[in-house]
Amino acid sequence: MRVYKDKEELKAEINKTFKKYISEFDDIPETLKDKRVSEVDRTPAENLAYQVGWTTLVLKWEEDERRGLQVKTPSDKFKWNQLGELYQWFTDTYAHLSLQELKSKLNGNINAIYDMIDSLSEEELFKPHMRKWADEATKTAVWEVYKFIHVNTVAPFGTFRTKIRKWKKIAL
Repeated sequence: MRVYKDKEELKAEINKTFKKYISEFDDIPETLKDKRVSEVDRTPAENLAYQVGWTTLVLKWEEDERRGLQVKTPSDKFKWNQLGELYQWFTDTYAHLSLQELKSKLNGNINAIYDMIDSLSEEELFKPHMRKWADEATKTAVWEVYKFIHVNTVAPFGTFRTKIRKWKKIAL
């Protein structure tokens, strides 16, 4: 997994990968947002719903901990061995929205993640055992907060950009 020298480098990488990812949806007509193609596992709306879902959860984990609440990862309704059901919940909760609404929600979440990063010290972001939610989310591995941010922004923006580009080649 990529290591970042500081929070500015992390934010710059999120920004770079997010811009490339989100721009892929600019030329997809709203009428095709739910078009399924057999070669790609998600429709454009489902692709965005997945990103909205995970970024919403990251923000909720941090907000709940700051409020002194017990954080349940990945969510209050699902355990780590229920990710298929969680992904379906993301689809059910968000994929009915328009592409524009989904893009707007995701953009808002990314801006909130930038604010979250800014609100954390370098130590809170890059040192282990700085958040209960980060410690409790993994059974054996020790993950710093930045790793959760990376795997829910930078990493999927790259892989899901590839998926939506493949979808566009087939569907458009």
